[in-house]
Amino acid sequence: MRAVLGTVLLLLALGVAGPAHARPDEQPTGVWPLDPRPDVVRHFEPPPTPYAAGHRGVDLAGSPGQSVHAALAGTVGFAGSIGGKPVVTVLHGGRRTTYEPVVASVERGQAVAAGDVLGRLVVTDSHCFPAACLHWGLVEGDGDDRTYLDPLTLVGGGPVRLLPLWRDDPVTARIPWSPPLARWRRPVDWIA
Repeated sequence: MRAVLGTVLLLLALGVAGPAHARPDEQPTGVWPLDPRPDVVRHFEPPPTPYAAGHRGVDLAGSPGQSVHAALAGTVGFAGSIGGKPVVTVLHGGRRTTYEPVVASVERGQAVAAGDVLGRLVVTDSHCFPAACLHWGLVEGDGDDRTYLDPLTLVGGGPVRLLPLWRDDPVTARIPWSPPLARWRRPVDWIA
């Protein structure tokens, strides 16, 4: 037990966090696809392999008929229906962003700038029903070589990273639920 606790405390002290699912050298470059900035209803849960279960994007709270904007400049790669759901995909070199359920106001091959309207959000029979939410994805590569990334990294809303305890001011490390050591050093008068 002490070894596990020691490892956890060491990781916290060093500021180590779990995988970020984004390139560490990337800075936020995109815009939110919904305006005003939406609440995140469900976060990114990457699959271990391309065909395994997971949540391959984020769900953003929206309103039926709300404009959906391109997060990055690119070219519309797809605007149509997949499995009965309206989808828009925008290509950005080796990456693409996906938006669903969105009834497109753009066409395949059309160039779009970051912030351009791609279409309107609609309500479909999904895990957000009866509310409207935008499923926003970010994918790099194709086929078995594709990697799902957290789209919130495009707007600076990605995973939380732990900072070292000493980032701003030095602190005394102790287990949060334990009393200060001075309390344990006091004489105990109830022992006979």
